[in-house]
Amino acid sequence: MSQITAAEARASTDEAKVVIDCLMAKAKSAMEAFENADQETVDEAVTALAWSIYKPARARKLAETAVRDTGLGNVESKVIKNMRKTFGCLRDLMRVRSVGIIEERPEKGLVLYAKPIGVVAAVAPSTNPAATPVNKAMMAVKGRNAVIVAPSPAGLSTTSQTVEYMRDELRKVGAPEDLVQVLPAPVNKTLTQELMNQADLIVVTGSQNNVRRAYSSGTPAIGVGAGNVPVIIDSTADLQDAAKKIMMSKCFDNATSCSSENSVTILDDVYEDAIQALKNAGGYLVTSVEKQKILDTLWVDGHLNRHVIAKDPDVLAEHCGLSEEAKSAKFFLVEDQNGVGEDYPLSDEKLSLVLTVYRATNFREAKTHVQNVLDFVGMGHSVGIHTKEEAHARELAEDLRVVRVLVNQAHTFGNGGSFDNGLNFTLSMGCGSWAGNSISENLNYKNFLNITHLVRTIPEDKPSEEALFGNHWEKYGK
Repeated sequence: MSQITAAEARASTDEAKVVIDCLMAKAKSAMEAFENADQETVDEAVTALAWSIYKPARARKLAETAVRDTGLGNVESKVIKNMRKTFGCLRDLMRVRSVGIIEERPEKGLVLYAKPIGVVAAVAPSTNPAATPVNKAMMAVKGRNAVIVAPSPAGLSTTSQTVEYMRDELRKVGAPEDLVQVLPAPVNKTLTQELMNQADLIVVTGSQNNVRRAYSSGTPAIGVGAGNVPVIIDSTADLQDAAKKIMMSKCFDNATSCSSENSVTILDDVYEDAIQALKNAGGYLVTSVEKQKILDTLWVDGHLNRHVIAKDPDVLAEHCGLSEEAKSAKFFLVEDQNGVGEDYPLSDEKLSLVLTVYRATNFREAKTHVQNVLDFVGMGHSVGIHTKEEAHARELAEDLRVVRVLVNQAHTFGNGGSFDNGLNFTLSMGCGSWAGNSISENLNYKNFLNITHLVRTIPEDKPSEEALFGNHWEKYGK
């Protein structure tokens, strides 16, 4: 590094520190003003944050801005995401306590008190520049924390407008508007890194580079893993139902979700019927020549082509040079052999309407294959299965290194919480130590709380030596 470049780097770092110092001071002042808020006041502020994006006109405006600026996804899906995720998250948050005593365990002599974590650095992705900041802000403020959002450069306009809406709604209910702030333009790595360094907690959704930087910052961090969801269709599946759900999930927001299906592994004895069901649901089975065109177009120098990912199906088909018939499809089925890894790019996350199709002789082979896929990309994230055989679902949950196993569900709609499953609503899915993450659950309000334990004595709970060592002594002696 030259002296000039080094000097510029130092100046950039110094400027970033001044900016973040100011934001942090405002955030801490807002927290001080909010620290004595009771549960009702906190919940009022959280509801205000939800309304900031749930209001239909705003949900649509932010969706339109996001698609225009990032070129990712489609407006109608983002409207649904802005509203559905927010509504579900609000439902979850209104059902729990986060102020004062949140739990008592008299049999253990314990009383649990919730306390704020502090100032949260919330790193947001370009795929969800509106819904994710609101989702994280709601959880953070539920714990009486302040949050500073670090947008992606592509999503800056959308995220900044979203934060302004949140601040407006906080003002209306008398809550400090500086509980929610956003990094100013121009957003860059230096500014985001300084925010990570100064915050009390970092929560990162999106780029795995940002996740790694967060965990290496020295600040407590919650990062989430990469998606690359594999799904199994077994011999007992309702093929029409499975195909419909896979289509709905795959097509939602043009497959930008980390929970979107990237491959389907079909058991041999139902393979042809399952393919037909997927075609009936709007899938187009590409030819071998078209498969090569997709491979040549979807990746450029080993990286996903931003001109193709998350585009409408007719746009993707046009870019790839597919047939006229393909342009009227909803998504694209690409058959591949069961190889996984760098030499088999179709086993990777594709962020597009391309669904890799594998064939397995039996369930055991399918189970091994989906684990191989996750080991390549998507460690710990999730897997889906369409089946009527409960034992198959249980076997996946018992044997796979994965946090979530979804059964007979449209994966995108179920993985981050749904009204018909028990997962909490979130846009950030922890993937456990398998992905180098600190959580193995959906991000939720508890991740934004410190807990104080009031501890009283209870009747002595001390078993005898015989009770604890008896079996061991009997087998192995003293």
